Amino acid sequence: MPKNELGIAKNQIKLVDYDPDWIGLFENMKKSICTATSLHPNRVQHIGSTAIANIQAKPVIDILVGIDHLEQVTMYDDYLKTIGFYRLKVQREHEYVYAKFKDTTFDVKTHFIHIVTFESDIWKNLIFFRDYLNTHPEQKLEYQKIKQSFVDLQSEGIQEYTAHKEQFVHYIFSLRHSL
Repeated sequence: MPKNELGIAKNQIKLVDYDPDWIGLFENMKKSICTATSLHPNRVQHIGSTAIANIQAKPVIDILVGIDHLEQVTMYDDYLKTIGFYRLKVQREHEYVYAKFKDTTFDVKTHFIHIVTFESDIWKNLIFFRDYLNTHPEQKLEYQKIKQSFVDLQSEGIQEYTAHKEQFVHYIFSLRHSL
């Protein structure tokens, strides 16, 4: 059982200590996603801060799912609904976002699925970001400080939180092309 309960309310920002149980929670959900969608396991990846060892994170499991063409996304709606994921109204270029909720009040999200085109730039960037921070302690610490500096000021505002981290995230993305 995870030491930190999964879940954040709408617009809530909180960071909790890294929990190695997040890996197992992801692996279990990956099996469910692959079974429900018939996707190959290499198309389902653990991303976000819960995939970065020993860094504080929002207690939500972020999952990257790669499909051949984003035009196919609607065919996954019913499959994902069978395992409790619902498409959100979030508007992002080249990405669809689904959430799994703690219960039927739909107040607390525990998992996000980010559906993108498999092997696209966004796919490669998100995987690179995870892998780079897992192998570069100084940058991992820098990212932790950036996230904490936001949370020290406020506990709400997911869009503002994302914007606060954006420059650092894009800097790491840019390193993918120079390494």
